[in-house]
Amino acid sequence: MQRQNLHEKRLSAPVNVTWEITHQCNLSCVHCLSAHQRAAGAPDLTLKQCRHFMDDLARIRVFQVNLGGGEPFLREDILDILDYAHQKGIVTCVSTNGTMVDEALAQRLSQMALLYIQVSLDGATRETNDRIRGKGSFDAAVSGIENLNKYHFPHLSINTVVTAKNFREIKEMYLLGKFYRAKTRLSRFRPSGSAKEVWQEYHLTKEQTRELADILSKHKDVLTGDSFFSITAADRKHLGLNMCGAAKMTCSVAPDGSVYPCAFLQEPEFFSGHILEQSLQEIWLEATVFNRIRNLRGESCQNCARFDFCHGGCPAVAFFLKKALDYPDPACICNV
Repeated sequence: MQRQNLHEKRLSAPVNVTWEITHQCNLSCVHCLSAHQRAAGAPDLTLKQCRHFMDDLARIRVFQVNLGGGEPFLREDILDILDYAHQKGIVTCVSTNGTMVDEALAQRLSQMALLYIQVSLDGATRETNDRIRGKGSFDAAVSGIENLNKYHFPHLSINTVVTAKNFREIKEMYLLGKFYRAKTRLSRFRPSGSAKEVWQEYHLTKEQTRELADILSKHKDVLTGDSFFSITAADRKHLGLNMCGAAKMTCSVAPDGSVYPCAFLQEPEFFSGHILEQSLQEIWLEATVFNRIRNLRGESCQNCARFDFCHGGCPAVAFFLKKALDYPDPACICNV
């Protein structure tokens, strides 16, 4: 009964919203999550529309908005958007490739108390990172990090999507973060967006998954916010959410205002509404797709000893690999 009640609880609004603020990007990463959105060619929301959406988020008391893209700092009005969010008391986290962060921008960002910044690096070496993110991207990102350091930006993390291509550099990435006074954050590689095309070559082997679990157990200060719960040991249970937060704690908004339960489920069948046509709260409470995600039951996981650690794992991985949302996470540490 206790497990059933866990799924039946519903918040009146999301705690956190992931908002891809723009299609624009100056890189072409091989695992780009939003490449298909950019190819569709839909326009970004205007500044007026962005402010209206921020008003809505403040009204329903969303605590934090994660701004991604594309590359958020390619928007000429990004500072206006951040300022407006902060005026509303909304905490923001910008996910950036770091290449646009010059000294002037770093100085301006350092004055924003409610801002967190996450810079993407997919390797501790120029060779590894640039193979994934494009030539010159490592040096440009490191330059951005150094500029943020120069102005003592306090809330900085370096994010790495863990793949078979950079797995052996995780420890070096950790040390790199320490050097630049940044937290190390590891994101899971999932077969969504362009990653579907390189999945076989880039996804972790079973042995690497087991080794990753050991690394995370030894480094409790490494951040893992997006479904590593299914591939890590019980000793990290208290460090974050222990189940998929899609439609329960968070949701995703595309650059054109389309709403999805998760940034990794931006397929047509998961479209849930549009912020220019409905309040986000209305979509959150009434969208059929959201209620479907909330009511998922991984029946084959119910009797697993690890169920209370992960509650079935990541539905997005299950959907893309097994064509079923309620299938057990194929990368769950029990499965591997």
